[in-house]
Amino acid sequence: MSEGKGPRAPLDEDGAAAGPEQPALDRNVQGRIGSHLRAMYDELMQQPIPDRFVDLIAELERSAARERPDAES
Repeated sequence: MSEGKGPRAPLDEDGAAAGPEQPALDRNVQGRIGSHLRAMYDELMQQPIPDRFVDLIAELERSAARERPDAES
């Protein structure tokens, strides 16, 4: 695979890259994948932010405030 390039388009039976007029997956499969991804994302968004992340954000905010003493808090 060449470096600096994105993922390659899937190939059809003739070896040609599937373009916008030739989706690699049918709409039903795409819809099911989308539904599962939305459900997983919704579940993730219901999780609390880990305390360690809250502490790191607070530390970054304090550090930024020290670097800009003229900034309003």
